[in-house]
Amino acid sequence: MSKQLYLSVIIPIYNEEETILDLRNKLNDVLSPMGERYEIIFVDDGSTDKSFERLNKIKDDNVRIIQFQRNFGKSAALSCGFAAAKGEYLITMDGDLQDDPKEIPRFLDELTKYDMVSGWKFERHDPISKTIPSKFFNKLSRVLTDVHIHDFNCGFKGYRNCVVKNIKVYGELHRYIPALAYWRGYSVSEIKVEHHPRAHGTSKYGIERLLKGFLDLISVTFLVVYKKRPLHVFGSIGLLMGCSGVFICFYLLSLWFRGIKIGDRPLLMLGILLLIMSIQFISIGLIGELITNSRNNDDYIIKYDSYEPEKNH
Repeated sequence: MSKQLYLSVIIPIYNEEETILDLRNKLNDVLSPMGERYEIIFVDDGSTDKSFERLNKIKDDNVRIIQFQRNFGKSAALSCGFAAAKGEYLITMDGDLQDDPKEIPRFLDELTKYDMVSGWKFERHDPISKTIPSKFFNKLSRVLTDVHIHDFNCGFKGYRNCVVKNIKVYGELHRYIPALAYWRGYSVSEIKVEHHPRAHGTSKYGIERLLKGFLDLISVTFLVVYKKRPLHVFGSIGLLMGCSGVFICFYLLSLWFRGIKIGDRPLLMLGILLLIMSIQFISIGLIGELITNSRNNDDYIIKYDSYEPEKNH
């Protein structure tokens, strides 16, 4: 079994040929005092420029290069880096030089008190087309996830090793790693970080990220909050529809007793439809409960066990 290092720095790369060598030099200035106790993991996410060639020019035993067959996305790159990391602490950052490696010691200091630390680009040097939508989604994310940080989208983050080994990142859920960690019982903090204007290339994110971000927020909220209790969400909707349908039907029944025709009223069709949909939603919830409880998928994490003290964190 390989010896655990002190620090792993994970950097997803996608078409950043102009910045790679400069970034490596800046990282070297910050990390070289650690000697052999750190590693830098570059994950080339299917770049179509000369990024992989530039990475291969780095001759350093502390640097590990992983190349994807094609572009699989940032979540996949981070997940791969998490699996490969050997450090007690992990730092993730973007490869475009907008994140400053000089902030890494501050992350490490904060990680002595918290399980995860998220960066906050307090003075953000991005176009208004990115900053305004980002503020909206960050506020919405705080409300829905109950994680009170200001910048979910910031890629500059720090983790204890145990955090990344106990969360799953897939699809586009890298934005909501703080929420995933918080819901798994880990403490989450935030620090302000310096954010530099992009010196080379262009942003790899377009307007479609707004829709994806909103859908991912719904997905992560549903999967984490209701994964173990699907009947609560589907049953609640079903009961609301059922109560509305019963109210409508009793109202129409009272009219019928008074001799008023109800057979041609659209309200009758609505009441019947709500009752049918109520049964369907409750049935979906019950099926979800059966599937959930038939699997051995406990989500708890043991922090301390007196029987095996050497495994405790």
